[in-house]
Amino acid sequence: MSVLKKLAGETAIYGLSSILGRLLHFVVLTPYLTRAFTNQEYGQFSDLYAWAALLLVLFTYRMETTFFRYGRKLDDRNLTFSTASLSLLGTTLLYCLVLLGASNAIARGLDYQDHPEYIRYFVLIIAFDALAAIPFARLRLENRPYLFAAFKVLGIVINIVCIFFLLEVLPWFQAYYDDEKRLGYVFLANLLASLGVFLCLLPAYRHVRFRFDAALWRRMLRYAGPLLIAGIAGVVNQLLGIPLLRAIGDPDKAVSEAMAGIYGGCAKLAILINLFTQAFNYAAEPFFFRHADKADAKKTYARIGQAFTLVGALAFLGIMLYIDIFKYLIDPDMHVGLGIVPFLLLSYVCLGLFYNFSVWYKLSDRTDLGGYIALGGSVITIVLNLVLIPRIGYYGPAVAALVCYGFMAYASYSTGQKHYPIPYPIPRMVLYFLVAGSGYFLADAGQAVWGSGLVATLLFNTLILVGCMVLLYRLEQPLFRQVLAALPFGKKESQPPE
Repeated sequence: MSVLKKLAGETAIYGLSSILGRLLHFVVLTPYLTRAFTNQEYGQFSDLYAWAALLLVLFTYRMETTFFRYGRKLDDRNLTFSTASLSLLGTTLLYCLVLLGASNAIARGLDYQDHPEYIRYFVLIIAFDALAAIPFARLRLENRPYLFAAFKVLGIVINIVCIFFLLEVLPWFQAYYDDEKRLGYVFLANLLASLGVFLCLLPAYRHVRFRFDAALWRRMLRYAGPLLIAGIAGVVNQLLGIPLLRAIGDPDKAVSEAMAGIYGGCAKLAILINLFTQAFNYAAEPFFFRHADKADAKKTYARIGQAFTLVGALAFLGIMLYIDIFKYLIDPDMHVGLGIVPFLLLSYVCLGLFYNFSVWYKLSDRTDLGGYIALGGSVITIVLNLVLIPRIGYYGPAVAALVCYGFMAYASYSTGQKHYPIPYPIPRMVLYFLVAGSGYFLADAGQAVWGSGLVATLLFNTLILVGCMVLLYRLEQPLFRQVLAALPFGKKESQPPE
């Protein structure tokens, strides 16, 4: 089995858990929540999850990636697992005590003074997610994606069931239901899901003899420090737009929260590429560490980057050509923001390229340079959001995301070529974007011809998609065949492994 097929297989499994879970969330919950709550309430929902993402990075301080670095050798794995787990347990308890004690003050600072329970819910959600991080990382490192997928999907199912129970069944029991806390019930459901997944992962500790190696812990912290900075910067880059929309989108608070809700809803339409990027990162990060000592490692990394770009370009084109169908997954009141979707799709592809290009600093222990690159992206994100949001509203965060991730991908590639050169076929990768972009602009021109006729538009767009796929297949037959063969339903490769 070729390494490309192996990585694609693991990506497909991780993607299955993410895609199945997110599709349940996307197809079931997103239409439900965007209709059950006003744009203003959905803006609050999106805002709190943005802050939660930042808090999760602080709780885990990238110890899961550090575990890959120091636990990749079997002889060191249990000691690394034990040290990392005890470290997270101690800091999580400390963070919880501080944040729960300050929950009322935090709620006032974020303008949720009427609902301090929101803060308490999220502190506990993040605590359980942080304690699950190292067991999940061990499943990834030990090539156990099916179990990883099962626990991830379980969490989503618990979340969905609890949400529908609390919002649809509980109102029948008026003594236990408070209509003023409807949004809080969504967060309570998430808490129950996170607790359930954590309890399922507890057996991972059963065969571990707990030891804390202080010297190893200090090395791990030195390695994780720049990654923590990069992780914080990554959350800022990806999610800062929603809190800023809520804060400076419009002088009228209700309008600002509605803008944040529209942005958060339309951002869900970019979820398919985001899922692919996330699944790729789940599989690729431990994969890169496991193959670091191979003689042809750099050639393998280059081939993986090329394959990712091909799939990402086609995914962008496919989603945009059928956006007239996907848009019905969100409330029609949010359709005014559909123009941000192509910016977000391209930004997620650039983020995936950054994951590809950033392999060098993780393998060469130059995480400090990765931190500088992410910080540079954060500066771009903050400045562009502050400048653009007052002028173009929810388009501001979308444009800022594309510029930020484009910069990070370029900076990581150019810096990596100096310190750990990998022979990426950049001209071919750029060509894939040119073909996808041409298809998108051709479809946009066709829209002017066909007008709003949905059937004619979809038929024309399908011809464009098929034409682009045929063109790329003729240009890249070997790579295309490898990508198709790497899919779960693909044929086995006839050529010898690379």
